[in-house]
Amino acid sequence: MTANALTAALWGVLASSSLLIGALLALWLRPSHQLIGLTMGFGAGALISALAFELVEEAISANVHVALGMALGALVFFGGDWLIDRRGGQDRKDITGGDSSGSGQAIFLGTLLDGIPESFVLGAGLGLGESVGLAFLIAVFISNLPEAMAATANLQSAGRTRSSILMMWLWLVLGSAAGAAAGYFTVLVVPGADGAFAQAFAGGAVLTMLADAMMPEAFEHGGMLVGLFTVLGFLVAAVLAIIQ
Repeated sequence: MTANALTAALWGVLASSSLLIGALLALWLRPSHQLIGLTMGFGAGALISALAFELVEEAISANVHVALGMALGALVFFGGDWLIDRRGGQDRKDITGGDSSGSGQAIFLGTLLDGIPESFVLGAGLGLGESVGLAFLIAVFISNLPEAMAATANLQSAGRTRSSILMMWLWLVLGSAAGAAAGYFTVLVVPGADGAFAQAFAGGAVLTMLADAMMPEAFEHGGMLVGLFTVLGFLVAAVLAIIQ
């Protein structure tokens, strides 16, 4: 792995390290469902802002088939999510712990599916010689916190030990690092790859994830305040994207 690819992997580790932090918070501090829901709302708003200002906007300016990329990303994520749900991973973002019969393997695969598009974009940007988008990085970091809290509660309900849960999150962090490195190499080795189509693809996948699981769960447990926290997250990420 080249030095630049290693840098991409390290950015992937940084963005996904909040998965471990979220798991630790869920295991030892046990935050309230409302607090997790509000954090989900803030993270969702930040991700939506990052999609608008850093992924889709850049893809549009590059004159690629943005609609095709977003549609393809949404369909690929939808198909993968559907398969994982059928294997027992449908409650991986359920703050209350979901069904105790949920499959640990499916939760792992589902969470990995959620994180791959984000990590891929981080690595692709570095492969194109661009700086890491601060707004996107922070949005990914924040959104991972409640996701890890919710999935950890689910795994605990299924009878998993603390050590096995933390090991799963460690593997996911490493998977995110691999995803970032893959994004870096893809824009280097694929002829004509400029990263814009990959950004649109990732944008479609992430937006589908937000609408499918993250936002409904946030509103269910965070209540009416979630709307305000979502706008706050959007504004914070927008300001970061503008001043960067």
